[in-house]
Amino acid sequence: MPTTEQKVPEPDLVRVQRAATTGWALAARSGVRVTTEPAGLGRAVVVQADAAEGGAVSRVHLRWRRTTPAGALVLGDAWERSYGDLAWQGVHPERPLPWAALVHDLDAGTTWGAGVEVRGGAFACWTVDPDGVSLWLDLRAGATPVLLGDRALAAAVVRWVGGEGSPFATQQALWGALCADPRPTGPLVGCNNWYYAYGRGFDADAVVRDAHVVAELVGDHPVRPFGVVDDGWTPGGVADGLSASGGPWDAGRAGSFGDMAEVAARIAAEGVRPGIWFRPLLARVEPPARQGRPWDGGWALDPSHPGTLETVGADVRRIRGWGFELLKHDFSTYEALGQWGPTMGPRPAAAGITPYDRSRTSAEVLVDLYATIRDGAGDDGVVLGCNTVGHLAAGLVEAQRTGDDTSGRVWERTRRMGVNTLAFRLAQHGRLFTVDADCVASTPETPWALNRRFLDLVARSGTALFVSVDPATRTDAVDADLSAALRLALDGGSPAGVEPLDWLGTTTPARWRDGAEVLDLGWYDAVGADPFDLTDATDDV
Repeated sequence: MPTTEQKVPEPDLVRVQRAATTGWALAARSGVRVTTEPAGLGRAVVVQADAAEGGAVSRVHLRWRRTTPAGALVLGDAWERSYGDLAWQGVHPERPLPWAALVHDLDAGTTWGAGVEVRGGAFACWTVDPDGVSLWLDLRAGATPVLLGDRALAAAVVRWVGGEGSPFATQQALWGALCADPRPTGPLVGCNNWYYAYGRGFDADAVVRDAHVVAELVGDHPVRPFGVVDDGWTPGGVADGLSASGGPWDAGRAGSFGDMAEVAARIAAEGVRPGIWFRPLLARVEPPARQGRPWDGGWALDPSHPGTLETVGADVRRIRGWGFELLKHDFSTYEALGQWGPTMGPRPAAAGITPYDRSRTSAEVLVDLYATIRDGAGDDGVVLGCNTVGHLAAGLVEAQRTGDDTSGRVWERTRRMGVNTLAFRLAQHGRLFTVDADCVASTPETPWALNRRFLDLVARSGTALFVSVDPATRTDAVDADLSAALRLALDGGSPAGVEPLDWLGTTTPARWRDGAEVLDLGWYDAVGADPFDLTDATDDV
C-alpha cells in the first residue's frame, strides 16, 4: 500500500501540567478542558482552562497506545535549525522529536509518521517507546505558564501518514500533510560573502564585485541570481567572531556602506537581485521599559510586546524601500527564547524568560512576529528565515535555513551541518518552503574537491544555492564548476531531484539517487572525521 494519510484516533490518555510546581494531572481532574475533535482524518487539539490563576497552563500530554516494531528506526525533526544531529536511531523512549516523528519497520519495509500542522499554538514534540507514542504540547509563555483567561487555544492539529513507500517518500507525504499553504520560491540562487569575509574587511565595493562575479558565472541565464549583503554592513561590523549588528536598522547605521539604497541599486545594475541580512530582535539602542532585556551587548526585543512588532514592521518596510528584494532575518529564536536549538531538549525557552504578554504562548507570539515580517516584505518580497522556527514560519516565508552554518574555514563543519540538513530536511523542500542548506564556499582553507561535490549535490536538489567565492580561489576550472552548478540551480535543479539512499545508517549520506543515476560521494579527506567541537575552530557566528 502506498503512503497515505491515516485517520488519527482519539488519544488513550490526556494529561495536563498547569505549572512546573504542580505536576501532572489527568485532564478531567485538572480544571483544564482538552478536546480532540476530528479535522478531516486528523485531530484538532483545543485547550481551555478554568479561571484558576488566570487560566494558567504549562503543558498538555496526549498518548496513543501503538506497538513499535522491535528493531525499528525513529527520526524526528529540529526545533529550529538542525546542527548535524538528525539521524535515524533505534528507539530512545525519552528522546524528544520536535514537530514530527517517523518510525521505519526494517522487517516489514513500512514507515509510519505523525506530526502537527504548521503554525499551531504550541511547541510540539513527540516521543516513541515500545508501547506507544506521545505528543507533548508546550503552551508556555517563555518559561512561564500561559495565562489563557477564558479563551480557547487552538493548540495543534495532529496528522498521521503511513504505508509501504520508502522512508523518504513517507517523510515527504508527512510534510505535505502538515502544511496546506506553503509559499516556496525558486530558483533561489546567488552569492553571499559571509564564508570568506565573515563580516570583516568588506564594503559596498566588495559586495558589488561579488555581484559582478556571480553575474559573470551565470551568464545570460534568464533567471537572475541574488547578491546578498550579509552581517557586517552596520557600524562595528563583526569583531572576534561576535556580531556588532543591531537595530535601529536605518540609514544611520549603514556603517562604511553609506546609502543603502545606492548599494541596492549598484547590485541591481550588475544584473543581480539585491538581498540583505538583518537581526530584527537585537537593539543597540535601549528600548522602552519592558520591551527588552540586556542581551549580547545590546537588548533582546520581546516579540510579545506590541512596540516590538511596530519596530520590526517599520524596519522591514524601510529595508524593502531601499530596494532589497530578499530579506534574510536571523537570530530571532535565540533572542526570543534565550537559547539555541541543541540546548532546548523538551524545553524550548530558557529559564528566566518571562515575556511582556503572558496571555499568548511562545508559539503564537513567534507566528505573529513572522507574519509581521511577511506583511512588511510585501507579496513580492522574498523572506528567508535563519535561526527561525521553520515549523511556525512555514507559509510566512519563502525560504528557510534548515541547518546550522557551513564553513569557509573548516570543511568538516560543512560535512556535518550542510550534508546532514540537506539529507534529513530535503523532504520539506516545496512542502514547507524552499530549503536552504547554507552556502557552498570556495576558499583557500577548504578543499575544492569536497566543496565541489556539495555544490553539485545542492544544485541537483533544486534547493537554494548560495556561494561564497573568495576571489583568491578563482581559476578557470573553479569558475567552470561554479558556472555549471549555478546554471543548473537556476534551471530548477535536476528534473528528477535527488534522494538520500544510505541515510538510515549515517548522519551524512554518501549515496544519492538522481533519477536513474546513483551518486557515490565521499565526504572525507585523508584524516577522516574530526571528533572535536568545531565552534571555536571555525569562529563562525
